[in-house]
Amino acid sequence: MKQYVVDQLRPADERRVREFLERRYGPPALGAIFWVPLEAGLLSPLQSAHRDCQPHCAAIELEAGRLSLELLIRSRQRLRCSCIAYASRAQREWLIGEIDAMLEELTISV
Repeated sequence: MKQYVVDQLRPADERRVREFLERRYGPPALGAIFWVPLEAGLLSPLQSAHRDCQPHCAAIELEAGRLSLELLIRSRQRLRCSCIAYASRAQREWLIGEIDAMLEELTISV
């Protein structure tokens, strides 16, 4: 699995990240997974055409001392579909930018 990982988070920073993610994306699924919906302009033509599969999201998993951003764009509606794929360059840059902006806003240096 392709991922963007931020590790060595201190417990206080981890709590601040969790609070931020809950405010921005709602309560986590399965206790530690946050779903980041992609903006419509970032979707591939296939993802845009698959309206029944939307929203398309990436998963952030927050564990003890670490945050992992999966670079697989998933459908929240279906487990298997041709529109589920690894992030394009633009999607990847946007997702990583979102994580980096969050860390900057929370003044967490890693």
